[in-house]
Amino acid sequence: MRTFQMVVERDHETGLLIGYVPGWPGAHTQAASNNELEENLREVIGMLLEDGEPQLESEFVGVRTIQVA
Repeated sequence: MRTFQMVVERDHETGLLIGYVPGWPGAHTQAASNNELEENLREVIGMLLEDGEPQLESEFVGVRTIQVA
């Protein structure tokens, strides 16, 4: 079992959820619901892993909130 960080955003124009693995080109998908998004991304990751270990371009660290006056 492998574990990856997944980022989820909503496209304001389409209303679809966008999911991707930060730093992994090609590891992205979209869907109308969270469940469908996770299913789609699992499928994409599975296909990408068939080509071997991912060569991540960066490492997801986290999300922070800042205040601006």
